[in-house]
Amino acid sequence: MFTGIVEELGEVTAVDDLGDSCRFRLRGPVVTEGARHGDSIAVNGVCLTVVDTADGEFTADVMAETLKRSSLGALGVGSRVNLERPMVADGRFGGHIVQGHVDGTGTIVERTPSENWEIVKVSLPAELSRYVVEKGSITIDGVSLTVVDAGRDHFTVSLIPTTLGLTTLGTKQAGDPVNLEVDIIAKYVERMLGDRSEGAEGTAE
Repeated sequence: MFTGIVEELGEVTAVDDLGDSCRFRLRGPVVTEGARHGDSIAVNGVCLTVVDTADGEFTADVMAETLKRSSLGALGVGSRVNLERPMVADGRFGGHIVQGHVDGTGTIVERTPSENWEIVKVSLPAELSRYVVEKGSITIDGVSLTVVDAGRDHFTVSLIPTTLGLTTLGTKQAGDPVNLEVDIIAKYVERMLGDRSEGAEGTAE
């Protein structure tokens, strides 16, 4: 489990095409410290498994399904990425519950700069709109953020200087794809209410 608090701005140093998958090599001295084969690291919000590490870099295999459902397929050598290690049991819970399972992708629609922050508008896939609410949590490229405004096909977030300076969201431009993970609690609530409704219908006379 992750919390959406990016630890490091990493970089893709190699991409090997393996046919039905690819292998990324990424530089991230902070997240690779103590990392071993089989450990997890979130890359732009996608939970990947470490294959090996060396000299502050790690490799991870990405299957075709992940490439199709996330924006990782658009990465190339030199691309900057948000990196986060899983939360440890006694760690500080700074963001919200993030699984590293991308629900879909959105696109940066527009950026509105202000003196001390920036409002970013992101397109929202129709199947995810019911999970996004004003003042609720959402993960964009692995960054835990609070929704400012939620529309039927878009939402906005406010980015503070720290987020702008220490994550890829500071340089994303209109038209760039981003990974989205909605709040898992919303999906659990929906499922439980649906099961309760189906159970009530089944017992009605």
